[in-house]
Amino acid sequence: MERTLAELKQRLAEIADLAKAGGVLGWDQRVMMPPLGTESRADVLGTLGRIIHEAFVDDEIGRLLDKLDGQIDSLPYDSDEASLVRVTRRDWEKARRVPTELEVEMTREAARGHHAWVEARRTADFAAFLPYLRTNVELKRRYADCFEWSDSPYTALLDDYEPGMTTTEVRAVFDVLRPALTELVAAAPEVDASFLEGSFPTERQRELAEQMIATLGFEDGSWRLDPTAHPFCTSFSNRDVRLTTRYRDDNLESVWSCLHEAGHGLYAHGIASSLLRTPLANAPSLGLNESQSRTWENLVGRSRPFWQHWYEPLQQTFPEAFSGVELDEFLRAINRAEPGLIRVDADETTYSLHIILRFELEQQLVDGTVELEDLPEVWNAKMKEFLDVDVADDGVGVLQDVHWSSGGIGYFPTYALGNVLSLQIWAKVREALPDLDGQLAAGDPLELSAWLRDNLYSLGRKLTPRETLERVTGSADIDPGPYLAYLREKVASLQA
Repeated sequence: MERTLAELKQRLAEIADLAKAGGVLGWDQRVMMPPLGTESRADVLGTLGRIIHEAFVDDEIGRLLDKLDGQIDSLPYDSDEASLVRVTRRDWEKARRVPTELEVEMTREAARGHHAWVEARRTADFAAFLPYLRTNVELKRRYADCFEWSDSPYTALLDDYEPGMTTTEVRAVFDVLRPALTELVAAAPEVDASFLEGSFPTERQRELAEQMIATLGFEDGSWRLDPTAHPFCTSFSNRDVRLTTRYRDDNLESVWSCLHEAGHGLYAHGIASSLLRTPLANAPSLGLNESQSRTWENLVGRSRPFWQHWYEPLQQTFPEAFSGVELDEFLRAINRAEPGLIRVDADETTYSLHIILRFELEQQLVDGTVELEDLPEVWNAKMKEFLDVDVADDGVGVLQDVHWSSGGIGYFPTYALGNVLSLQIWAKVREALPDLDGQLAAGDPLELSAWLRDNLYSLGRKLTPRETLERVTGSADIDPGPYLAYLREKVASLQA
């Protein structure tokens, strides 16, 4: 078994190395590359995509897995070796269903679509983006046709981000969330947050963000922070984490954007080194990954204990804005429930409504029940229905998110699932760390970071999403109850 396993690992390590090279090129495209490099970069990524796909679906990978299937029975289910064979088998069988040419085409068009989206968003020109969107939607329909699905073709796309979950299961969670969140938003009081808008020099924002991130549990020299059009986090090992954010000189949303991406980064940073260069070196689902970005952005980053430590440095960084604002006023402002246009700027209470809207639209995109030319009009109508806001132009409307430019259909539901999962995991954190509030108030989140690393991040993809949730919380069920209870308590606390 050892020789066969070593051969499999070597093949998988080389494939992982190539994927990381593609990841570096993708990071560079979104952060550093000049716009006119798009066509060349699309070709390079397409070539790499072809090499990676052909290497992974090779018959020899299947032969090695067949030899190992019977040999791992004696190993613990969650051992690195048994998990590697089990997860690689699932990934290999799924990848074998996708023609290489389709995989290459999706990769190339994702690269082309990103640049088109950046420019279309800047000019609020949906018509300029429409051809790229049309191509990506058609490619995703062809991709979905490669698989068997029980309830909806959308499930085939969702599975890329939330393995094993169906559209019907997501809808059941969202059917609980939507009416409850709508009721909470309607009951929320108006809160003065005018001091969060003003003049905030971006260099000072960057310095404060880097100070915060440096305390969260990253090893020195393992991360960097850069500006981009749409914030994201990627990593090329657990010691090479790339965080990005978007600065605006008229508000401070970058603070929470940075904490959000740092949550993703801490997950990558915490994956066990023994899993690197294998398919196990990732989170088991984007919902679980998102649970951690939301944990650090909201459960930590909007909490009183966190700001008991950080409010004075904030006041010192931006004295013009905050010298006369008490901590209680600040906390009410950053925790208010106030419908707005932009998902990434949304408060905790309205955020999942933005996601449910996109979940409904994505299903319509896949099954063809909405014409792509009509998408801005449909978007604007749903924004009015869900959040009672009017959309000024497509730049702050249907073009605001990067996901569809790269064919990332099926991704959006994981954000709201992450909100729900964050509170289920947080309950266990609270049990394990009774002095957590005191630690955060002292500016020391390292015990929190270590607990999450040891109990969640280090597992990588060794277990399925449900198995991982059960390992951490004791239950495999996704339960909206704790999330809604948390929000109800928050909205009630805002009453004057």
